[in-house]
Amino acid sequence: MQLETTQLGTTGLEITRVGLGAWAMGGGGWELGWGPQDDGESLEAIGRALELGVNWIDTAAGYGFGHSERIVGRALEGLDERPYVFTKCSLLAGPGGQVIHCLTRESILREAHASLERLGIDAIDLYQIHWPIPAPDIEEGWDALAELKEEGLVRHIGVSNFNVAQLRRIEAIVPVETLQPPYSLVERAVEDELLPYARRNDIGVIVYSPMESGLLTGQMPRERIAQLPDDDWRKHEERFQEPQLSRHLALVERLEAVAARHHTTPGAVAVAWTLRNPAVDGATVSFRRASQVDPIVAAARLELDAEDVATIGSEG
Repeated sequence: MQLETTQLGTTGLEITRVGLGAWAMGGGGWELGWGPQDDGESLEAIGRALELGVNWIDTAAGYGFGHSERIVGRALEGLDERPYVFTKCSLLAGPGGQVIHCLTRESILREAHASLERLGIDAIDLYQIHWPIPAPDIEEGWDALAELKEEGLVRHIGVSNFNVAQLRRIEAIVPVETLQPPYSLVERAVEDELLPYARRNDIGVIVYSPMESGLLTGQMPRERIAQLPDDDWRKHEERFQEPQLSRHLALVERLEAVAARHHTTPGAVAVAWTLRNPAVDGATVSFRRASQVDPIVAAARLELDAEDVATIGSEG
């Protein structure tokens, strides 16, 4: 499968429209985990995505507190040509699997070296601040990323989950190359200000959770949600519960109607919908098994027409 590529902002990186997100590969046992995850299945999923031509992986030190990065590192071993590797900093392990946010220079420098070791690479292609928390420290954190880039330990730098005001604050230090916000048919707040700002300022955009963490795949009926393990963060998320759940499942039915026209899956339609936005360069999709890869990677080649968009509707 020949996947279309596009420039990621001004980085010079040519990325496929769909990338592999390794959040779920961090496994369970931590605050934002997805429940138990078989490492062998994670490796198979990565292998299949690379076989299909996906050329970037997005992970984070916070995913399983290093576990996801170690899995990605194992998948990269022995490859003649590795994909681009994007990772993030600022989430540390706290008591009981809770997340601690830290943006101090010393912490970020330590995190970067630890990520490089776990990933088994000489330089990170894109290093991102995961969350702008604590807010007063974002300038210190961004300055640390600029330092890492100057040293050559990271090639490009960006942020995730920042708003426009926060972007303006750190741009005075060095330009923001990329932005990673949540974006889906359910989560559309970034359309109002953030995505237009990124487009005007040539900031590359890769969106996360375009399938709303599995909710829009057509594979998450009420019965399955009820059976999610207790350490899967989605079980306690309001979007997976009433009164929101009925509205979202009605949206899935509309996605299924569009998917039938294109002989594809509701999840692929949901991802393709995000890629229609002219500010969006790519979408990161969390795979857990190799069998999930082919149907969703198809979104990179799926073009929705006006009839499709009308069928989907504007309400998430």
